[in-house]
Amino acid sequence: MRQTTESDSQLIQSFLKGDVSGVEKLFKRYQNKIYTYIFFLVKKEDIAEDIFQDTFLKVYHSLKKGKYKDDGRFVSWATRIAHNLVIDYFREQTKTKMISGHAQEDIVYFENSEKNVESQIINQQIHDDIKKLIDYLPEDQREVVIMRNYMDMSFKEIADISGVSINTALGRMRYAIINLRKLIKEHNIIVQQ
Repeated sequence: MRQTTESDSQLIQSFLKGDVSGVEKLFKRYQNKIYTYIFFLVKKEDIAEDIFQDTFLKVYHSLKKGKYKDDGRFVSWATRIAHNLVIDYFREQTKTKMISGHAQEDIVYFENSEKNVESQIINQQIHDDIKKLIDYLPEDQREVVIMRNYMDMSFKEIADISGVSINTALGRMRYAIINLRKLIKEHNIIVQQ
């Protein structure tokens, strides 16, 4: 099928030559990844949907104006636009922190091993407890944890999106792990069976 074999660069070139389906295919290819990123940060479905739509409108117009330099990192570029729109949203709300006291229930964890039901329940509880603790991390650390563990991004992609060096992204992850260990200890959460 042509849709699955075309690279991002080919789809962008197709769009720039007047074929709107090129950008539509790009939107479909990355909508879950970018929406999930936005949702993890704003934690409200309606706001995430609005920011998601704004993101792709901005992506569309930026592509049309030739603002994207094709370096093979379209998804990082688009996620950076989403990141900036999330920051704009929080600035408008005059909030200084993005902390929520509740876990997001629609995150699904898939496990390939055939564990018994009790083990699965215990593991799910551990994941739920850790998700709650992630909300207590500083914003920059929380973002790195979300992008790395829930969106499966490389540290290079995280660095590009965050506008920092790879070493800074790695450092943020290191401090996030240290802080999560402290929080796990403070909340008496057992993470191993």
